[in-house]
Amino acid sequence: MSNGVNVQALLDAREVLKGAPEAAQFTWRASSKWQHGVHSTTKIEKFFGLGQEQSHKNESVFEADHPAIFAAEDNGITPIEYLLVGLAGCLTAGVASVAQNRGIKLNSVEASVEGGHDIRGILGADPDVRNGFNDIKVVFTIDADASPADIEALVAQSQKRSAVFDALTNPTNVTVEVA
Repeated sequence: MSNGVNVQALLDAREVLKGAPEAAQFTWRASSKWQHGVHSTTKIEKFFGLGQEQSHKNESVFEADHPAIFAAEDNGITPIEYLLVGLAGCLTAGVASVAQNRGIKLNSVEASVEGGHDIRGILGADPDVRNGFNDIKVVFTIDADASPADIEALVAQSQKRSAVFDALTNPTNVTVEVA
C-alpha cells in the first residue's frame, strides 16, 4: 500500500532533527514585483534549510490581481485566496502523509475551502470591520480503506501538524520595512 508519501524519510528526518535543532531552522522566501494596477508577480525558488541555501527544482511564479468586479484586470487570484490555496494544500498533504504512516490506502481526497470576507474593511468603509477573513471552513471528502472514525483521525492529525493552519490560527510576528 502506497499513497506516494515517503514516510520513512520524514520519520528519519524527525529523529535526526531532534538532535540538531539548528538544522531544522528554515527560511522560506518569496519575491514580489508590481506589474500594473493591483497586479503583481511573485516568484519562489530559493530557501534556506538544513544549514545552507537550497533551491526548488524549478522556480514557481504566481500572479496576484483582483477580479474585474473590483475594476481590475483579473490576471490572477487575489492575494487572500492564496491563503486558501496554502491551507488546502497543507492539510491535503498532511492527510496523505498521516494515512501513509498509518497504513491507510487513500482512493481520493478532496478539500473544499471557503473563506468569508467582508471587504468593507480593506476598502476603509467601516473601521470596525477587519481586513482579513472572518472565518474559513474546510470540508474534506475522503474515500479511503478506513472507518469514518479513522478518516476523522487522519484529518485531525493533519490539522494538528499543519504549518499553514497554525500560521492562520495563532499570532505570527510579521515585520514590514522599507529598504
